[in-house]
Amino acid sequence: QVQLVESGGGLVQPGGSLRLSCVASGSIYSINVMGWYRQAPGKQRELVGTITTGGRTNYKDSVKGRFTISGDNAKTTVYLQMNSLKPEDTAVYYCYVILSKVEGGSNYQYWGQGTQVTVSP
Repeated sequence: QVQLVESGGGLVQPGGSLRLSCVASGSIYSINVMGWYRQAPGKQRELVGTITTGGRTNYKDSVKGRFTISGDNAKTTVYLQMNSLKPEDTAVYYCYVILSKVEGGSNYQYWGQGTQVTVSP
């Protein structure tokens, strides 16, 4: 069993900042990729960004320069630092992980429960 626990969402004014956290625990041998998706009302879930165990990051174009994904040394926690937030960033943000449970085993994909981010005056 694998659990992803997110925290840090909330209400912020345009131009403000928020930091999301996601902690992975459970039957984990290694985590290969961690990241964040988001889903706004009436829209499809979209990739915000990812980080590999090697530290390589990838971002959606509209958040480049404003959002930063990072991880901890234990590689079980991923953060999303969001600066210069805009109303169009309003969405439910989901933590995402690709991991293996045993050495040389298959990769599995897990999602967090989601945390609401609302950007409004």
